[in-house]
Amino acid sequence: MKIALSTPGKFHTFDLARELSAHGVLSAVYSGYPRFKLRKEGLPSALIHTFPWVKAPLMAYPWSHRMPRSWMRQWQHLAATSFGNYVARNIQPCDVYVGLSGSSLGAGKKIQLQGGRYVCDRGSAHISTQDYLLREEHMRWDIPFSGIDSRAIDIEETEYARADIITVPSTFARLSFIERGLPDSKLRVLSYGVNLARFQPVAKPATNGFDVLFVGGMSLQKGVQYLIQAFQKINHAAKTLTFVGVPSPELISVFRSRGLWPRNTQVLGHVPQVELKKILSRSHVLVLPSIQEGMAMVMAQAMACGCPIVASRNSGACDLFVDGEQGFIVPIRDVNVLTERLQHLADKPHERDEMGQKALMLTQKIGGWREYGQNALAIYRSLTSSLESKS
Repeated sequence: MKIALSTPGKFHTFDLARELSAHGVLSAVYSGYPRFKLRKEGLPSALIHTFPWVKAPLMAYPWSHRMPRSWMRQWQHLAATSFGNYVARNIQPCDVYVGLSGSSLGAGKKIQLQGGRYVCDRGSAHISTQDYLLREEHMRWDIPFSGIDSRAIDIEETEYARADIITVPSTFARLSFIERGLPDSKLRVLSYGVNLARFQPVAKPATNGFDVLFVGGMSLQKGVQYLIQAFQKINHAAKTLTFVGVPSPELISVFRSRGLWPRNTQVLGHVPQVELKKILSRSHVLVLPSIQEGMAMVMAQAMACGCPIVASRNSGACDLFVDGEQGFIVPIRDVNVLTERLQHLADKPHERDEMGQKALMLTQKIGGWREYGQNALAIYRSLTSSLESKS
């Protein structure tokens, strides 16, 4: 069997690529990243093909994030379509092509015409559900939002219809496709793994504090607006709130103007993984009250460091841990429930420590990316088997 992959960046695709390469079935992986950014991915150079000419400048120059929104949208569209066209031109015949949604249609069609199978890999909810939830959230907070680019929605919905199957990382994402009319038979849940060699406990939380952590891009989509409100309501003399990931000065300004930005808050920005595992190990709880996402990989990373989780039902948490065992799963937009769960952890350090230990034990039991690769390979093999049985 030959399997080709494509992704505009790295994401989880390169974790999958390493596992497929270990099984001797990876024929190629295409990326919009420059080659030097992929040198440490543990793959033979001959298997990596890059088209960085549009994506890389978008990532590299700080001024690109200050350009008008319409210009940025056009650049993002060009990056996705030009990369997709590159993959379609250069991909060689294979049994299964797995392309990240948004730039996989051309190559998917080509492989199907050659007798292969096309897997559309979507990392979030159905794009129309994502657009709906984001529009709704921005309206609730009276923050302007032009919506997801309609061209991107059209492309992805065409990909969904054309693909032989669609892989998603969580039950929440799967249900969003079913609600949009996609047949369940076309969907496969393929939950992400965690690199256990990179993430493990390397420190312990302070015994006299309550350190709340958020990791991810600061946005309304991630639900930070509900986290800061819940944090302010927590009754603890030594509480802190830390944000790790790309900050949003605009959003912080909005929160400050509305009197919502808490004291005792630090914004660290991006940190390398070696530093992230220290922060995760020292934190008392990781909070991800996301309005929508497929599955936040940082949840498994935190659990591997012994840190309990409080996450929304729309974060993929339901596929990762049991509510009340390794953490808590809460409804979206419910500040009161979120506050109650955080206060519970603040008031009961012994129970909180037990949750952290259960989280650590669960990740060690589930395993890392190896199991993810094995599950993916089983899906791809079933596709080719069904194709052979029809021929």
